[in-house]
Amino acid sequence: MTLSRRAARRTALFLLYQWDLTGQPLGTNYEGEIDDFARSLAEAVAANADELDARISAVSGDWPAGQLGTLERNVLRIGIHELDEGTVPLEVVIDEAVTLAKRYSSEDAGRLVNGILAAIARTATA
Repeated sequence: MTLSRRAARRTALFLLYQWDLTGQPLGTNYEGEIDDFARSLAEAVAANADELDARISAVSGDWPAGQLGTLERNVLRIGIHELDEGTVPLEVVIDEAVTLAKRYSSEDAGRLVNGILAAIARTATA
């Protein structure tokens, strides 16, 4: 099964959300076949969650990673991972992350994700 990258990111987000919320292994609560890209993205993000959270907290001011909502935190983790990989253009990474945050959380979450990812991208290129 091969999904579009957008759909695969959504699947990875759902896997990470369940993992983060329940503490259960990735995919144990997920029903259906998991796309390879979604699985590898979720596994890479989960493996580096502490480091990704530290980077979120370093630029997020009053909202360290541990105080963000589970959904927003995982959208940001995916975005930072994709920024680090460098295989997706910056604008696409931010747009995809903001779209996920708005769709599954709120407009405010979209603005928060946009601001944090932009700040991380600035520090990475500085």
